[in-house]
Amino acid sequence: MDDKALATRVILVRHGESTYNVERRIQGHLDESTLTEQGTADAQSVGRALKDIPFDAIYHSPLMRTRHTAENICQQLETTVQPRVLDNLIEISLPLWEGILFSEVKERDPQGYENWHHYPEKLCMEVEGDNGLESFYPVPALYEQAQQVWQQLLPQHQGETILLVGHSGINRALLGTALGLTPERYHSLQQANCNISILNFVPGQPTQLESLNLTDHTGLKVSSPRQNYEALRLLLVRHGETDWNRQGKFQGQIDVPLNDNGRLQGQQAADFLKDIHIDFAVSSSMLRPKETAELILAHHPQVPLTVDDQLREISHGKWEGCLENEIESGYPGELERWQSTPAEVQMPEGENLQQVWDRAIAAWDAIVKAHLGSGKVGIVVAHDAVNKVILCHLAGLGPEQFWSFKQGNGAVSVIDYTAAGKPTLAAMNMTTHLAGGVLDQTAAGAL
Repeated sequence: MDDKALATRVILVRHGESTYNVERRIQGHLDESTLTEQGTADAQSVGRALKDIPFDAIYHSPLMRTRHTAENICQQLETTVQPRVLDNLIEISLPLWEGILFSEVKERDPQGYENWHHYPEKLCMEVEGDNGLESFYPVPALYEQAQQVWQQLLPQHQGETILLVGHSGINRALLGTALGLTPERYHSLQQANCNISILNFVPGQPTQLESLNLTDHTGLKVSSPRQNYEALRLLLVRHGETDWNRQGKFQGQIDVPLNDNGRLQGQQAADFLKDIHIDFAVSSSMLRPKETAELILAHHPQVPLTVDDQLREISHGKWEGCLENEIESGYPGELERWQSTPAEVQMPEGENLQQVWDRAIAAWDAIVKAHLGSGKVGIVVAHDAVNKVILCHLAGLGPEQFWSFKQGNGAVSVIDYTAAGKPTLAAMNMTTHLAGGVLDQTAAGAL
């Protein structure tokens, strides 16, 4: 799927830092906060990061903080497209909490605060309705609102590129509904101020999350952990490019080394991560991820590298060493099945996705178990299929959603854990350190 023409690209941006963000005050539908000086500067940085992308439409929430963010972005864009208000991009409604501090909510409504952080789908507020007090569930209502956004926009903008400037809550719901996540996964996808996230909608295919929570353009390479996600941070990296990636050959468990560009990508990933403290490192035992890991650890000579056979790439069996046209010739229809229903495909003399899932998740869970609660930062360097399986697992998706996450050569993803072992994707498929732009320009290649 990665190398096919994309039908509709949606770029999501959260508004810049607001005065209420600084005060740790709940905003919701309130339209009282304004962008800070930092928020304005970051919005302009978003515009510069997106200036080479031709947009067909730009929408923002009706609230002032998103309107000002969109205006600052557009000042930097080479476009005549005028931003428009889309009412359903408004932030989550939290009517009993809006305008007060999070610390006050914790004191006044401890059960609601607990639900918000750990069981968001259960958060309930009794609000005045037509027939007296009614139970209102903010997060499920927000997911319905997000579905309405997609139902309205996608038919209007087939084959186009659009920019949506929203809020933390509605952006999470937009991302979640696009990927098929349910409201209990509301906190699974982080959204920093002025981050960039990219979704690709391809007819007949699962929606693809190309990247999540990019913040490098604001000067923040890796988004800071949320307060309740400080028990463990893992940096998931895909190996650099190989000649077979470039040629589009299926390599699987054939031990193809990095090519010159792959070594450059490994070095660029190393430079990107050099100022981030790393406590431990694990790699697939194959040459291409191992060499990528060693390049990264050159800046962290005190960190030993552990290798794990369970993190090896999927075995494509008889497909390994073949181009797509050769696979189609020898196994008619199987390549299309792999691209449309990957969970149903058994590679000839190779693996199926469930087998990869079982071993890769076992390896990942062992890493988490060994370090959860330590507050440490570790890197895990593996492969396209293995990384996609891990990301699906973390998001609560199954093997049938395998193509939902893009993984570029040399890309970095960030996963944070609570002390209770709940993960959140703090960032996904960051490739800005490679080509410089926000779009993933790495070789599509085969797995």
